[in-house]
Amino acid sequence: MPAGTLRYWAAAKAAAGTAEEPYAARTLAEALGAARVRHERSPEFARVLSRCSFLVDGAPVGTRDHSTVQLAEGGTVEVLPPFAGG
Repeated sequence: MPAGTLRYWAAAKAAAGTAEEPYAARTLAEALGAARVRHERSPEFARVLSRCSFLVDGAPVGTRDHSTVQLAEGGTVEVLPPFAGG
């Protein structure tokens, strides 16, 4: 099973209580599901995560079904909450 890093930014970082953590998952859906379980005591984490966009190894996920987004060994998932300004 591929292993890599979830990186949290802004409100996602605050809700997770960490800037990054490892994943061991084949798909983005599996990685996010495991993260929700790890942070199940934080309802804010689930709320923020539901509003985030994601980059997998630098490529935007967009509206693709997360169960179809394959993760690579040593990969990085950027968890990006909505940002104000621009």
